[in-house]
Amino acid sequence: MDHQISSLQTTIRMRSTALLETSCGYLLQELQMIWDEVGEDQFEREKVLLDLEQECLEVYRRKVDTANISRAHLHQELAEAEAEFTHLLLSLGERSLPGRPEKMSGTLKEQLDSITPALREMRLRKEERVNQFQAVQGQIQKISAEIAGQSEYDNSSSTVIVNENDLSLKKLEEYQIELQRLRNEKNERLQRVEKYIGKIHNLTAILGMDSSMIITKVHPSLNELSGMSKNISDSILAKLKSTVESLEEEKQKRLEKLRQLGRALKNLWNLMDTPSRERQSFCHVTDLLLVSSEVSDPGSLTPSIIQQAEAEVKRLDQLKASKMKELFHKKQNELEEICNKSHMEIPSQSEMDNITNLIKTGEIDHADLLMSMDEQISRAKEEASSRKAIMEKVERWMLARDEERWLEEYNRDENRYSVSRGAHKNLRRAERARITVNKIPALVDLLIVKTKSWEEERKKVFLYDEVPLLAMLEEYNMFRLEKEEEKQRQRENKKVQSQVVVEQENLFVSRPGTSSRRLSNGSLNGGFTNAVPINRRVSLSIQHLGSNSINSATQGISFIKEGRKVQGEKMFARPSLAHLRDETASVVSTFSGPLSP
Repeated sequence: MDHQISSLQTTIRMRSTALLETSCGYLLQELQMIWDEVGEDQFEREKVLLDLEQECLEVYRRKVDTANISRAHLHQELAEAEAEFTHLLLSLGERSLPGRPEKMSGTLKEQLDSITPALREMRLRKEERVNQFQAVQGQIQKISAEIAGQSEYDNSSSTVIVNENDLSLKKLEEYQIELQRLRNEKNERLQRVEKYIGKIHNLTAILGMDSSMIITKVHPSLNELSGMSKNISDSILAKLKSTVESLEEEKQKRLEKLRQLGRALKNLWNLMDTPSRERQSFCHVTDLLLVSSEVSDPGSLTPSIIQQAEAEVKRLDQLKASKMKELFHKKQNELEEICNKSHMEIPSQSEMDNITNLIKTGEIDHADLLMSMDEQISRAKEEASSRKAIMEKVERWMLARDEERWLEEYNRDENRYSVSRGAHKNLRRAERARITVNKIPALVDLLIVKTKSWEEERKKVFLYDEVPLLAMLEEYNMFRLEKEEEKQRQRENKKVQSQVVVEQENLFVSRPGTSSRRLSNGSLNGGFTNAVPINRRVSLSIQHLGSNSINSATQGISFIKEGRKVQGEKMFARPSLAHLRDETASVVSTFSGPLSP
């Protein structure tokens, strides 16, 4: 027991010594002194000391736990700071922060104190970057809303959601590029809107319409007096485009209408020879026919101008109706004059009478009729122009035929060489006529070549006063050849007659005693007396044949007209040359019969 007590005291002393070595040793020593003085039981003393030890352990344990918790919190804060810093670096697209070491050393608080400024700097950068994103995305939303047609865009009601996981400069640049694209699109749309509005102003001024009402009808914001920002959506642009197209279409309709009225006015003025002073009031309408570019004069296509032009055309149409018959006859006379001048075929009188009846009954359109007449006149002028060269040579041929006929009559005159007044003039004319007549064959051949060429080119027959010119020329050549042959036969007959007379005279001289077979002077003279009239009659008949075969232009054509409907009928009269040859032969036989031996 004593040993246990001594060991316990030793233990207490050791503890007391330990306590004395601590800051609480003085207190424990003071407690020991109190116990000694009081005489406290040793067991109670041990119990109190054990309680004190337990309480001290509890206090130490709580402090250690508190320290552990504090250390854990510091580790957590440091880890969170590191994670946040790393996240900020990634979200901002940066690799590191200048001035911050890659690896940290020292206590936890020192490490935490070293990362806090960098974290604060990164937070400030993030806040600044977020503000930049919000500004750019806000502008994008606003412009997108304007393009979409939301003119009244409210910034306060709209919330910009920024993706804080990607705040890099690259992403910010992409948003800025998108913003610039939208701004360019907005400017382009505004320019298109202004362009459309400008066109609407110009077109309405030309057409005499209210541009403000038309623009407001498209959208109220497009009116400058509204004070709103202009709507630039696709639907508004489509409406503006449609409005401009409809105005352009209306402009073209009115322009075409006025041009038709202008053409009608000019045609009516020209038909009725309207004086210039009456045309001046509608010169602005006819001037549109000369304008090849766009019509841009304000008020040039108003409905009132169209109504006035229509009223004038209507008035002139009524006036034209009363003068249509006169105009038709004027055109008809012009056409007949062209045809007569060029010896072309003239439209039949029955056809003209039918047209006149249609005019009276109103069954034919006046404009169509005059247009048809103008076309006929134009074709007639064109054909007359193509016939001009041939007709000039035909006229030369006709004049040459007249000279030929005069020369034949001159040659039949027995007194043509007598000395009389004017005989020398006839001689000179006869010389000129012979030169002209000698040129006729070449002229006729040239006419035939040119006429054939004309007919091949035109695919039609060349008519001269409704008679084929080639037929006339070929008939003339044939008659001229027959005439030359007849003259040759006449010369041969005269030669035979002269030989017979010479033989008769020689016979009378060589045989004077044959009175029974001799003809008396009276009978001989009588024979020649009878022969001469017969011979002269033959000559006159042949000359008459030549005169009829080469007739004047009017006589020949009138004769041809009577037989033009029969294709193969001859156009010039051909006397029976066989009869003339028989008559001449009978004359020769009359003289040669009694004188034969």
